[in-house]
Amino acid sequence: MSESVVVPSDRDVRGTLDSPEGDRCVVACPPHPQMGGNRSDPRLRAVSDALESACLRFDYGPWDEGRGELADVRAAYAWAGGRYDRVSLFGYSFGGCLALVAAARESAAGTPPERVVALSPAARLSEGIDAVAAVDEIDCPVGIVYGERDTTVDAEAVAARVRARGGRVEVMSADHHFVGQTPKVGELVAELLSI
Repeated sequence: MSESVVVPSDRDVRGTLDSPEGDRCVVACPPHPQMGGNRSDPRLRAVSDALESACLRFDYGPWDEGRGELADVRAAYAWAGGRYDRVSLFGYSFGGCLALVAAARESAAGTPPERVVALSPAARLSEGIDAVAAVDEIDCPVGIVYGERDTTVDAEAVAARVRARGGRVEVMSADHHFVGQTPKVGELVAELLSI
């Protein structure tokens, strides 16, 4: 079962809430919107299908070079936090960087997520949106999954920082898109979100 959601925000943020029952929700951040990233991304859907909790997959508002999209993540997180006792963040690629930075910002605000998991996260989007630097500021368990043949983003830079702080890192025999491995990605990310 899924529901359409309009996230309260100054921007146009809309989403799909999968399996809305329960006390737990994962906010799923899509890849780069200018490269076709949206809430229907197969990797986001696979994670949602594998979860035993609600999952809010959303679309970013109008392109704003990462700043507005980060605000969208935080607005979606606030929306989920108003409805669920426990909220985690997950993101893929561009969305992985945003999930990590949002987790750091929410930790600084005293409202850390239950956990955060990034799939092939971009290391840095712009000044102030830096996943590598954000890792040390996150006050919850952190997990990273990436492909050993990923040449699209520098996920290893993020993974090295996560390893150094004692987080869990999983490396798959894959490229950035995890071709042919979407169900496996969904199960692995869901496992990291459930630990």
